This record gives sequence, structure tokens and C-alpha cells, in this order.
Amino acid sequence: MKKILIIQTAFLGDVVLATGLVEKLHAHYPQAQLDFLLRKGNESLLKGHPLLRQVLGWNKQEGKYKSLLQLLSQIRKEKYDLVVNLQRFGATGILTALSGAGETVGFDKNPFSRFFTRRYTHDVASGTHEIERNHLLIASLTDSQPAKPKLYPAAEDFAKVQSLKEEPYICMAPTSVWFTKQYPQEQWVALLNQLGDRYRVYLLGSPADKTHCDEIIQQTSSQRVENLCGQLNLLQSAALMRDAVLNYVNDSGPMHLASALDAPTCAIYCSTVPRFGFGPLASFAKVVEKEEPLYCRPCGLHGYKSCPEGHFRCAKDIRTEQLLDVLAGRTE
Repeated sequence: MKKILIIQTAFLGDVVLATGLVEKLHAHYPQAQLDFLLRKGNESLLKGHPLLRQVLGWNKQEGKYKSLLQLLSQIRKEKYDLVVNLQRFGATGILTALSGAGETVGFDKNPFSRFFTRRYTHDVASGTHEIERNHLLIASLTDSQPAKPKLYPAAEDFAKVQSLKEEPYICMAPTSVWFTKQYPQEQWVALLNQLGDRYRVYLLGSPADKTHCDEIIQQTSSQRVENLCGQLNLLQSAALMRDAVLNYVNDSGPMHLASALDAPTCAIYCSTVPRFGFGPLASFAKVVEKEEPLYCRPCGLHGYKSCPEGHFRCAKDIRTEQLLDVLAGRTE
């Protein structure tokens, strides 16, 4: 096995979880050249990754199919021994089936998987974690134990955030792409008010999240909260999260960043549930969710832009004390 391509063109968190395959394949084929194909916009996650030869980007914004044809030409020239496709949509299935690789493997939900050498069932209902489902694709080539995701912030990434670590601190990532995955703004404020001034608190997110986090700061009585949205790239954010006393996150991308750096995690689940298989993986990782069952929860695998029932009780019924209890358990 000399050349291997891993394909995962989904969201940020999916790419992070896919890095477990990079770790496992490198451990078993240390001389192999490993490449990774992702959606353009996520490439900064793998910048300077020491186990990858190159990172390929699918630019959907500048002509989805034009970019696809260019990628296909590039992939075929590489003459891969193995292509591992974690994505379950048709476009990457075409790339895989026509890659010319000696062996191709993916999930049977991909409409072109019948043209792969091997295909496996992606079973969310089983309750297994996504890293286990991903590992199915390479288990016959490696071993039975899935590897955890891992990212590699560079020395300059750690240097960028070093001055923020001079006293004990907490990181919070209050936003999500999906409204029903996002712990409500007023409840983040309540948490900050209960924390008081015991810790420095950093709010993390993209430039688009800055206004939301500014509003949280305006409403809280805490004087030790800083909005870092848009000031740090993904690897720098992960480098900061690594050494936090605790990271409060939604079921979203920052939770997976924490897993990849083994950063202490309190994952807040609103409309989704951990049994879907995307839970936190850090050594210290706790899940907080509504304590009593709710007839409409979970309402979907990913989330919605508003609560389908109009009440959003899956989030609003989570008590601040539940979040504080996780912090107490971390600091005991």
C-alpha cells in the first residue's frame, strides 16, 4: 500500500472525526503517502498536518461540476492504491468509482457504492460512534480498534494564544449552524452570571458569530468575558481549548475540535442526542441534556432553523446547575 486517498467533503466536524483514519492508516502503513480530499473552506483544519502529503480541495462555490472534473483528472493521475470515501453523496461516489484506484471502499448509502470494491452499512441507529462507523471501512486493512481524531496545531498556533493562558480560563462556543443545536443566548448569559469572576472566559466562533457573542457579553454581569470570534483560526482555537479548565460547547464543530486535542469538554445537547454517534471523545467529557424525556426529542439527526414544535423545551429545560456541576466535577 503506497498511496492512499481519504475523502470527506462534509462539515467541519465530519472532517475532524475522519482524521482518526489518518492516524490508523499511518500506524499500519507508515511508508504510504496519505492524501485527504475535503470541501474548500475546511482545509485550514489540516494545515501542516505531519502525516499528510497533500490536502485536496473541492471548490463547490466556483462551479461544483467543473471542480469535480478537475479533481477526477488529478486523482486518476495519482494512481492511488486505495481510496476511502466517507462521504455518502453521489458526487464523491463518482470520484471514487472512476478514480482508477486499485481498491475503493465506502458506505452503501452512496448511490455509486455498487461500483466500489467494498461497501459497508452506515448505521446511525446502532448507537456506535462515528469513528467506529468510519473505521469499518479500513478494519480489514488495519485492526479492529478505531483511532481517535487528532489535529496538529503548529508551534505558531500555540504561540498565538499563549498570552491568553496566564490564568485559569474557560472557553465557550455558543453558536451552531443549526438553531435547534444551539443553547439559547439567555442561558449562556445565566451561566456566565453564575460563574461570576472566578475564571477568565473566552467566547469562540467565526466572524459571523461575533454579533451573537457581543450580545451575550452585553447582557452578562461578568466582567471577565472576552469575545474572540473571528480572531483565531480553527487550529488556534483548538490550541486554546486544549488547556482550558473546561470547554462548554454545543453538539457542533467546536466539540470535535476539543476531542481532537483531548480538551476537557462539557457538551450541551438540545434537539440531538449522543446516541446518534457524534459525542465528545476527550478523556474528560460530559454530556448535559434535558433530564426528563421529551416526546419530540430528538427531532432530527442534524437540527432545524427553528423548533418544529415552537417551544424549544429540549434546550430551555436544561438547568444552569447541570452545567456548573460538570465544572465542579472537573475542578474537584
